[in-house]
Amino acid sequence: MQGERRKTKGSLVCGDSILKIDLGDALQRVYVAYSGGVDSHVLLHLCASTPQIKDQLTAVYVHHGLQAEAEIWAGHCEKTAKGLGVEFLTLRVNAKAASGESPEEAARNARYAALKSLINAGDVLLLAQHREDQLETVLLQLFRGSGLPGLSGMPERQAFGSGVMLRPLLNTPKQAICDYATTHQLSWVEDPSNQSNDYDRNFLRNAVVPLLKQRWPAIDKTVSRSAKHCADAQLLVEEVADELFNTVFNPADQTLCISRLTEHHSHPQQLIIRHWFRRLGLKMPAQAQVERILNEVVAAAGHRDPVLSGQGYSIRRYRNKLYCLKALEQEAPQDLVWPNGQASINISHDQTLSCEPSSKGILREQWQKAKVGIRFRRGGEKISLPGRQGHHTLKNLFQEAGIPPWERDMIPLIYLDGTLAAVGDLWISAKFYSENTEGCIGFHLQS
Repeated sequence: MQGERRKTKGSLVCGDSILKIDLGDALQRVYVAYSGGVDSHVLLHLCASTPQIKDQLTAVYVHHGLQAEAEIWAGHCEKTAKGLGVEFLTLRVNAKAASGESPEEAARNARYAALKSLINAGDVLLLAQHREDQLETVLLQLFRGSGLPGLSGMPERQAFGSGVMLRPLLNTPKQAICDYATTHQLSWVEDPSNQSNDYDRNFLRNAVVPLLKQRWPAIDKTVSRSAKHCADAQLLVEEVADELFNTVFNPADQTLCISRLTEHHSHPQQLIIRHWFRRLGLKMPAQAQVERILNEVVAAAGHRDPVLSGQGYSIRRYRNKLYCLKALEQEAPQDLVWPNGQASINISHDQTLSCEPSSKGILREQWQKAKVGIRFRRGGEKISLPGRQGHHTLKNLFQEAGIPPWERDMIPLIYLDGTLAAVGDLWISAKFYSENTEGCIGFHLQS
């Protein structure tokens, strides 16, 4: 119901279970991730049988292109959705694994990225994961040495894209899903790769969990309960971590204050580092990596510049700050000519330098008449500054301003007719500086 605010609840009946699903306020669209397998088919059938949400429903098939049958499965899914009177959408993704990424992880990341692009404010994505899926997830995390976040398993509800992701079958046993499918004579596809024990989850599902269930028949239920306990404990940990983190974090540059960090003992320090990675949207570091950050970078003498790199980032310190930097492959910056009359110029693929009207700076008339060039540090550059005597090396000025060494070579130097007139948006040479409130320009460097 476009634009209409209302709360939608539906009762989804699966086996002996009645699942109450609260889809929240301002409902726009309900997307069901539909692979064609029995689990997602049952979820789609349940939703299509629920009048409160059927009109907002869209089935989404993610085409990974990894199996020869994928095109046939897409056709099956479309036919099934139309038979249920549900809108259908196919998303094609590139699920090729990157370096250091498992095929399972690559497919999952590609799938979630594609689905996330669909979800706008007020939209809901439904996934068909069930209680046995939760058991497998917790076991995999346990075998990988995960802490509370991993052992919490999959949440029933979480933010996703600009909307919400729900797993309404997460507390439903697999057998109830199969019984529902049989009762309603549903037709689904079987992915032959599910029988291959080369993948960790398949090995658990096919070889390990059946043995565990022979000994502990209710293991999926009890482990799911343990995951809920871990999730509750993690919420408390996050509250404590928030309080600790906020005393150490510098929001302006997303760094950590080293002196405040080292006021804490080892365990709170580790908690803060992990919270920092979560805030930056990075994959959680392994315990060994956290210890290396603390021992090799944080604990290093202040005059040293240790670098710890991994998984697309590098950890460095400068003065009293701990930085986490994206590992970018940057080409050496090239000298440029600033075209006359152009308000901005691209310095690199992620930096733009603009000239803007200002009450103080370089006179606009002088700027417009000059040949403007952009260069980068070669070493030994000096500049005179308004209100200060003598000439100052850029090296000393950068040190005074606390600019980290790795940023200095990427700061553009602005030359007018071959003379250094400004250093990025930091300083303007006394030779060119004016306080004419009517006609000056200043600079803005944007990343």
